[in-house]
Amino acid sequence: MTLVVAQETDEEIMDRIEQRFDILQQMTRATISGDVRAMIVVGPPGVGKSYGVEYELEKSGIFDKIASRRIKYEIIKGAMTPIGLYCTLYRMSDPQNVLVFDDCDSVFQDELALNILKAALDSGKKRKIYWNSDSAMLRREGVPESFDFKGSVIFITNLKFENLKSKKMLDHLEALQSRCHFLDLTLDTVRDKLMRIKQIFRQGQLFKDYEFDARVGEEIIEFMKEHQDRLREISLRMALKLADLTKVSEGNWKILAISTCMKHTR
Repeated sequence: MTLVVAQETDEEIMDRIEQRFDILQQMTRATISGDVRAMIVVGPPGVGKSYGVEYELEKSGIFDKIASRRIKYEIIKGAMTPIGLYCTLYRMSDPQNVLVFDDCDSVFQDELALNILKAALDSGKKRKIYWNSDSAMLRREGVPESFDFKGSVIFITNLKFENLKSKKMLDHLEALQSRCHFLDLTLDTVRDKLMRIKQIFRQGQLFKDYEFDARVGEEIIEFMKEHQDRLREISLRMALKLADLTKVSEGNWKILAISTCMKHTR
């Protein structure tokens, strides 16, 4: 007897994705309040992972900005060394501070950095972090060789931990993951990504900064669906690139897109 697996409808996919992004905002609020110590958010690039987190952080810090007080969150992007990580954790070590690593995957690929993060996110009541070697940088920055970390951390990444080949690094990542809430946005297929784009379009958010009517927006979504195998990526960023081309030439934007946004084979 052959088991038939029911396929999700487009509406079911959009409902699933919307629920995941709602959970992302709820968990971000819980991290800001200190009820959640750490969270890892995994999803492909260009689907709006960072937007929901940054929105909640900015909302929480609006009165600090008005009063010219120090903002209680920091967003780190790009590469970071272990000693840079140690100094940043010290700077953000107070309660209610939130440190966000946004596509800062170098911290996941360095054993020393992972050990520092494991100490920072330990499940015990006190989270003591040590730097057990002499450092002119620490002395220059006035950073002690040990401190208690009381803040919270959010990791936003495209990295699928299970795909790493190094067993040693995978063990460290699993130990880190056990200390964090883990949210996979379940956008694993091209169809999922297209439904995410369609969802944001339906909400009126995708092209809100463009002056064209809804018909043009629908054409862009349909163009992406039709050419999904040839576009360089399926993402919200790609949808906005196509929208930019309508400003160059609303009548010929598809021709421009074929030349500038698609993969070409010889």
